[in-house]
Order: sequence, then structure tokens, then C-alpha cells
Amino acid sequence: TDRVLQKTPPTFDVSVWELFWPLTTGATLTLARPEGHKDPAYLHHLITTTGTTVAHFVPSMLQAFLDHPQATHTTNLRLLITSGETLSPDLAERCLTLLPRVRLHNLYGPTETTIDVTATHQLAPADTRPVPIGRPVWNTRAYILDEALRPVPPGVTGELYIAGAQLARGYLNKPALTATRFVADPHGEPGTRMYRTGDLARWNTNGDLLYEGRTDDQI
Repeated sequence: TDRVLQKTPPTFDVSVWELFWPLTTGATLTLARPEGHKDPAYLHHLITTTGTTVAHFVPSMLQAFLDHPQATHTTNLRLLITSGETLSPDLAERCLTLLPRVRLHNLYGPTETTIDVTATHQLAPADTRPVPIGRPVWNTRAYILDEALRPVPPGVTGELYIAGAQLARGYLNKPALTATRFVADPHGEPGTRMYRTGDLARWNTNGDLLYEGRTDDQI
């Protein structure tokens, strides 16, 4: 019975998820017009008139969507998913306040791990300072490691590594770059690899991951 908004251009990896996830579950796709993902007024009109129930936003676009005067009128939305950027506590709380019937999920994942690999399900206002990026999804492992690739204790910041079935094989025709980012997994089965994300993170007391920034100057 869901209607899922497909608004991401097909040149961006999230579009594959938006397109095929609804079809594999029997939901209906609501197709936005080209460039429509940049227009909050158009998206409000489209979501309202089509009865769209599920949508994905990067946090910066979610901010623009909520800034629109008609934001509180999109009462047919039941599920909002954010990923691609850091979801700030203020934005998460504002979303939950303006759209109290909406379940807000926050996801994380670099392209090298087939889009999203950790997820926080149904955020509540008490969960938003800071907003967690959640726990590993099915067939995925997340490690917080020090410089010697040893696990750090909960609460200690380290570098986030991802392993599991979703891991890419490497960068096409770039063996040197592949070797620096896709490294042997000392914590998995022999022959398995893990991806060095370059992201800093830590485990909180609830077993969720908290994003802490980058190890380099990548935006």
C-alpha cells in the first residue's frame, strides 16, 4: 500500500535503491520530474497529490523541505529516510516536531559498500543528541579500529571499517588505490576484506554507532 518517491537522478547511487526497493516489495513508485528533487514546493505538491507515503532525503534537502510553508500539510507521509550527509540533532528534532506521525530513519554508507550499511530505526527526540548512524544491516560488519587495526572500547573514537557481503571488489583499473582502501580483514574469515572508510566513529552505550568526522580533509 506504500507509495515511494523516486526523485534521485540515476547518476547517483541512491537512485538504484529508490527505484528497485519499492518494486521488490510490491509498492508503487511516484516518479518526480527531472530536476524536481531541487524544488521543495514541487515536492510538497507531488507528495500530497499522489499520496506518497515514503521518501528519502539528504539532510540539506530535508531542511529545505521542512522550511516550506506547507511542510506540516504532508500528513500522508509515514516514513522519512535520511542519508548521504550528517543529520544534525536540531534538524532531526525539527522533523519529528513538524511531522509527528512520521517515522524517521537515519542511514549511513559510502558508495564502496553498496550505498547504506548501518541504520537507525525510528528515531525519537531523546535519541537525537547526537543522532546515531545506527547498527550494521544484514550481512554487514562494522569495526571501530585503532591505527594497528585493533578494536577500540565502546565510547572511544577510532576509524570505521566496513566488511561483509555488500563490500565492493575495489576501484576499476586502480589497483594502487584499491590496495590502500580495501584491506585484509583480521577479524573475519580467511581471505575476506574490509573497507577503510576514512570516517571516525564510536560505539555508544546502546550499541549504536556515532559519526565523529573524517580522518582527512574530504568533504
